[in-house]
Amino acid sequence: MASRVVVRRSLPTEPAVRGSASLFLAETEGQGVRADRRMLYVGEEPASERVASALRVAPGTPVLARRKLLLADDVPVRVATSFFRLDVFGGTPLAEPGFIRPSLQAGIEALGHRFGRAEEYLVARPPESAEAEVLALGEGEWVVQVLRASYDTEDTPVHVLETICAATRHVFPIRQVTGADEF
Repeated sequence: MASRVVVRRSLPTEPAVRGSASLFLAETEGQGVRADRRMLYVGEEPASERVASALRVAPGTPVLARRKLLLADDVPVRVATSFFRLDVFGGTPLAEPGFIRPSLQAGIEALGHRFGRAEEYLVARPPESAEAEVLALGEGEWVVQVLRASYDTEDTPVHVLETICAATRHVFPIRQVTGADEF
């Protein structure tokens, strides 16, 4: 089992963090951990049911996936995968290997899309075997899956971010939006 490290994953994702070069690096700044990220995969793969629903395609439809491993003090804490519709983003710079500079959001905007809205869902569950392996989870540890679907101002699904978090290595602060403080 990996050593004890805990990082915060704020919900909803703050706009300044969402627009940063790396959501994870921006989030962990000031948390007292040494953050790192490694790109694991960029390419096509079939959309799972949950990703397909958010992207408004049929399950199994090929989509563009950009998967990275996120580490805190050299401990794997998350696997984050960005998914994109191939009919919208195939053959664009988003399909190229490596990290998008200056940021993924800037890359999406450079292709003519403007952020309109997003929805985030959390699900706590046992890990799939590949998730347990890459996150170095011990027997009985769970994951928290955060699925964030972003839509442009025309309501086109432009980005689905599925983050698989080692549950024992995360705290999820949830902040109320200013001006929406009714009970």
